[in-house]
Amino acid sequence: MKLHLTTAENNYLITACDESFIEINKQRYLSSLIVFPNKIMVDWQATDFATLDNLLFQPIAALKPEVVLLGTGVKHQFLHPKHYACLTDNGIALECMTTAAACRTYNILMSEGRQVAAALILSSR
Repeated sequence: MKLHLTTAENNYLITACDESFIEINKQRYLSSLIVFPNKIMVDWQATDFATLDNLLFQPIAALKPEVVLLGTGVKHQFLHPKHYACLTDNGIALECMTTAAACRTYNILMSEGRQVAAALILSSR
């Protein structure tokens, strides 16, 4: 699915997504990653929803976004709060949604100037 936004103003914009890739500023990524308006973390070790735990969210918590959009893949799933306690302990909200929905929502919030992070799970090949 191609995504459109009129302006990214030097921020990272998700320009397309599929179940096997995420495209940011027209560069394709094939593994799970975390996107902030001004930073991309490509070494996120989440390989699928079942691998998520508090340790995987600590690098996000350290950067203190106001909200984290968790893209759970093609299936919408909810994560138990114990797995992201480091976020809530720091006043950071987590919203679970499909990866495609997380990409769309990230672009909207980023364009509004919000401090948002999209933690996007792509299945390992």
